[in-house]
Amino acid sequence: MRYTQSNVSDVMTQTVVSVSRTAVYKEIVRTLAEWKVSAVPVLEGENRVIGVVSEADLLSKEEHKGREQTDVDGLHRLGDLAKAGARTAEDLMSTPAVTVHGGATVAEAARAMAHRGVKSLPVVDAEGRLVGIVSRSDLLKVYLRGDDDIAAEIRDDVIAPLFPHREPTVEIRVEEGIVTLSGHMADTALIPLVTRLVRAVEGVVSADIRLNAPVA
Repeated sequence: MRYTQSNVSDVMTQTVVSVSRTAVYKEIVRTLAEWKVSAVPVLEGENRVIGVVSEADLLSKEEHKGREQTDVDGLHRLGDLAKAGARTAEDLMSTPAVTVHGGATVAEAARAMAHRGVKSLPVVDAEGRLVGIVSRSDLLKVYLRGDDDIAAEIRDDVIAPLFPHREPTVEIRVEEGIVTLSGHMADTALIPLVTRLVRAVEGVVSADIRLNAPVA
C-alpha cells in the first residue's frame, strides 16, 4: 500500500498555545492575537484540557455590553450574558471541551468540527492530556497531495486488489484531485464498490466513474 489514511496526529500542530483557568480576559485576547489563533485550550494539572476559550466566548463581552439580565429574552441567553461579565478563563471557557484523539481519522475530526460548530479541536491522549491541536486548515492538508500519487494509490490499492488475476481495462486520470475512471469491467456489480473506494482516497475532490461492461 502506497498511502495510508491520515490520522489527526499526522496533520495536527504540536506546538500549542494554552492558558490556565486563572488567565485574565486581556491576557487571553493578547494570546489569540500574538499566536494568530481563534481559540485556546484551558489547562490544569498535568496538561489536562478542561475547556476552551474562543473568540466567540470573548466577544460576548462586547455583544452584551451595558445590558442587564432583564434585557435578555429567554433563559438560554443568560449563559452568554454571564460570559459578558467574566474576567478569567474559568468563567469564559466552554466546558467540557470538545477534543479529539490523535488516532482519529481526518474525516472524523472534520465531522466533529462541523457538528459542534468549532474551528479547531485540542488533541488529547488517553489521559486527556494535551498533545496538539488540529484546525480546519490542518484538515485541508490532505488536498495538497499530488495527482500522480492519488492515481498510483487508486491503481495499486483499489483496482489491482479487486482484480488480482485479471486487471480490467481501466484508464485512471487525475487532474487537480478530480478523478476520472473510464474503461471496461467484466463484473459491473463491483462498480459501486470501486466508486466508494475511489472517493475515500485522500486528496480526491470528486470522482467521475465511467466504467461499463466490455462490448461483446
